[in-house]
Amino acid sequence: MANINLTDSRKRDAVVKAESVTPRSRVRYLGPKGGAAYTRKVMKSTVEHDYDNLLELANGDNEALSQLLLKEDPEVDKELFGRFLFNLSRVYINGDEKVTYRIQQNEVVFSAVGKFKERRQRVRDEANVDSEIPLTWTGKKIDKREAIRRYVFTSKLQIVHINGLTYDFLYGIAKELADENCMMLLGGGKKGKSPLVFRRGSTPYRGFLEGRVDGDSYMLLLHLSNAELKSPTALTKAAKTKATPTKSKASPSKVKTKAAMKKTKKAPTKAKSKASKGGKS
Repeated sequence: MANINLTDSRKRDAVVKAESVTPRSRVRYLGPKGGAAYTRKVMKSTVEHDYDNLLELANGDNEALSQLLLKEDPEVDKELFGRFLFNLSRVYINGDEKVTYRIQQNEVVFSAVGKFKERRQRVRDEANVDSEIPLTWTGKKIDKREAIRRYVFTSKLQIVHINGLTYDFLYGIAKELADENCMMLLGGGKKGKSPLVFRRGSTPYRGFLEGRVDGDSYMLLLHLSNAELKSPTALTKAAKTKATPTKSKASPSKVKTKAAMKKTKKAPTKAKSKASKGGKS
């Protein structure tokens, strides 16, 4: 369980525990013989058996490679393939399929419509949930129904006490939120405007506290969200531009009357110019 430094509405802070909420599965999978079924990672292939290396065995000829695959089994390693894999770590390789140790990760940002906005270097934020500065009680409360329609909650944690003092501390927070039937926004930093970062370089989240009380029992949940539901402004502008031409088409008589008025105003000027020419002659 991870530590979390929390603050209540009276500006009191305490270090408590946060544990993941994993509901028990009611479905149990069995094997052909009635035993329990498990998920395992299996060795499928290695770098030495990929297409480029196999093509080198056939001197770069695809036809010769196909004949080699029919006669022999160079793409299969009977000693390695099919083994169960445990305690794996992810590594990055370059174009030569060699492990690289210094990489630069970039973030690609898209707009709400799905268009590319920018590419920037990934910033690894430091963890702030268990630091000297406790998570700020922002006081920004939102109704539960509105929060569900506005934010996308990816996961949740349950805040639990570690002794009697922290029990009273968390029970007071849960009861206050339960009485108002709302959720409260948590923020990191001194001003409470920073997102929650649990590990260095991990995904930053917005935290929302929800409290439930039943007698002397309480449940304090921390809902995490990294996405907000918004209507794209570009689509609304496109809808307005499509609606404007229909107004001009609906009143063609006004356009004709304006054109007729312009013609009648220009007619007297032509008559005056002809009369002046006749006088001079």
